[in-house]
Amino acid sequence: MVDGEAPEWRFAPASEADFEPLLAIRIDVMREHLERVFRYEPSRARRVFREHFDQPGMRLILIGDTLAGCVAFRPGNDAISIDSFYLDRRFQNRGLGATILKVLLAEADALAKPVHLDVLQGSPADRFYERHGFRKIKEDEIERTYERPTPTATR
Repeated sequence: MVDGEAPEWRFAPASEADFEPLLAIRIDVMREHLERVFRYEPSRARRVFREHFDQPGMRLILIGDTLAGCVAFRPGNDAISIDSFYLDRRFQNRGLGATILKVLLAEADALAKPVHLDVLQGSPADRFYERHGFRKIKEDEIERTYERPTPTATR
């Protein structure tokens, strides 16, 4: 792999055995951001991730046989929700997140549905999603909700 180039990766279905390793990645990646908005508490972090993990649509992100993170892609009647998009720090800032998001957006385009997601206030993820066509549609003191319209809706 060339430095700065996204590594070879693949999705795999999540199983119960993946919960604890994924929770550890989520806490490592999100703790400082959650502490900044006074929302970090270990039991709350576990409960919130458990709620997301147990819903249909959770995918592992693997590099070879190494667990690199996860993302949930959840088609609904009117839109697709993406949540729980976490990459182990070892795999951040290499283009992997952008590559994965492009694949997810192509899936959404094939379903002809807009994509919604929430971003913690003050997160650097705001810029990431805006670069990929998302626009803020609402916010509160904790999160911002973004939408990426279907390509036909933007014409």
